[in-house]
Amino acid sequence: MATKTKTTVTKLSYFRLSLLSYLRDTHPDKATDHDFIAVRGDTAAEAYSQAIKAGHTHDQAEAISSQILYEGLHFSTYRTLVIILWEEFSEEIDPVQAEGIAMELLPQLTDTIQKYSLSDDFADTPEYNQFYTELTGEIQILLENGL
Repeated sequence: MATKTKTTVTKLSYFRLSLLSYLRDTHPDKATDHDFIAVRGDTAAEAYSQAIKAGHTHDQAEAISSQILYEGLHFSTYRTLVIILWEEFSEEIDPVQAEGIAMELLPQLTDTIQKYSLSDDFADTPEYNQFYTELTGEIQILLENGL
């Protein structure tokens, strides 16, 4: 009797894949949180399905599910650090290396980051400019001290 080898393949839904892709680009520290991705992706998929059943168009259902999928993730401290490195330190840091350096900097800037109430619309608030300036100053100090 021949035995078949079982291959376990993790299938990700459209919503899980979309979230994973987004997290890799904007919140790489969260991209390995498989439970978060599963719960958020499945909740968004269910919301999409319910919206379609309720008579919404596909575009409307997509908007509803996207609101759930990306809630609390629109503002990215990591992406802000990358932008600061590109815009303020382009002579000191190769833009190709900015993303890796931003990941190294993130834990070193926790105290400053925690002083602010970061929300989805934080980049549109007056506090954002102060946040940007403070991070820029701290990055300057860290670079002067060899990171």
